[in-house]
Amino acid sequence: MSTYETHRPLRTPAPPPKRLVIMGVSGCGKTSLADGLGVALGWDVLDADHLHPATNIEKMRQGIPLQDADRWPWLDAVATSLAAPLGASDGRVVACSALKRVYRETIRRGCPGTHFVFLEGTFEAVLPRLQARAGHYMPASLLQTQFATLECPGTDEQDVCTLPLTRPVAELVATVTSLIGLPCQAAPLNQE
Repeated sequence: MSTYETHRPLRTPAPPPKRLVIMGVSGCGKTSLADGLGVALGWDVLDADHLHPATNIEKMRQGIPLQDADRWPWLDAVATSLAAPLGASDGRVVACSALKRVYRETIRRGCPGTHFVFLEGTFEAVLPRLQARAGHYMPASLLQTQFATLECPGTDEQDVCTLPLTRPVAELVATVTSLIGLPCQAAPLNQE
């Protein structure tokens, strides 16, 4: 049975969380969901891909998988950006792979109270999406390494909700806002 068939609601303290990380392998739809939530909730949206140092981007562009040592400064930058003051926004959502538990722990330490949404799916479901994506430095050839690195969130990670990446974005937006107890401020993006 898939994790999302028995997904658990996020155990949210009152008030609801104001920081979310949309996580999963490259090409799973993190940025689309983050953008949809940003519109629906009136939140800031950040794509963690933009926080990678140039050396990481060049490695990925060349088809070289990143190692933990490559990821630590990037994860620190993600946590710092997530925790930054909100300004006029009510919250912030970040699209970030957060593939390993220790990566999620790094984000949690840097931005306490962060919640995660894991977009779960198979290699076969993600590969066509990644192959169809244009203008991104992450080649489809690295997808297998993403799945090999992925540590699916454990049931003890109470701040994670797992959802199927195959659902339409609008449905995912509605599910996430319902699970965290926040009303939508605008109609979600009409995307598949």
